[in-house]
Amino acid sequence: MAENREFYWRRLHSLLGVIPVGIFLIQHLVVNHFATRGEQAFNDAAHFMESLPFRIFLELFIIFIPLYFHAIYGVYIAFTAKNNTRRYGTLRNYMFFMQRITGVITLIFVTWHVWETRIQAALGAEVNFGMMEQILANPWMVAFYILGVVSTTFHFANGLWSFMVSWGITVSARSQKISTYATLGVFVVLTIIGIRSILAFV
Repeated sequence: MAENREFYWRRLHSLLGVIPVGIFLIQHLVVNHFATRGEQAFNDAAHFMESLPFRIFLELFIIFIPLYFHAIYGVYIAFTAKNNTRRYGTLRNYMFFMQRITGVITLIFVTWHVWETRIQAALGAEVNFGMMEQILANPWMVAFYILGVVSTTFHFANGLWSFMVSWGITVSARSQKISTYATLGVFVVLTIIGIRSILAFV
């Protein structure tokens, strides 16, 4: 029974990392990328997201609850996993190890980012270009945001590979090899979008 529960918890954890958390990540990066078109373009995009109907419901049940379930259970997996990269130095073993490291970094980064933006908005601040410009005026914060974005995009892309394996989408060695290249492409594209967005505020 305990093994069955563990199996289903891990499947749920994997699913939530893609739907809805992964979808939200892509949407969030795309909205932030409007900053590369100028202050007004970003403010218009941010205002559109803030004016969505049932916003609180969407944030709680589509973003924060799935996100933090995935994150907290992921930390449990990270600290109970047996990493054996020294004995088996394969690419997948290193990717497994990096998945755990980037998961912890991503949790810290996302929590800090939520505090600086969404929580401050709830306290009366306005989330706009000026807010992000002020946050990223500190070079250390720019470095922290770049590290956070790279960790997040890697964690999502590599998690997407694991999701396809665990849900029986990529079963053969050939399909898993193809998905490795595909998810690497996802990582590169999302990372470029994320870093360009950060630098647009600097």
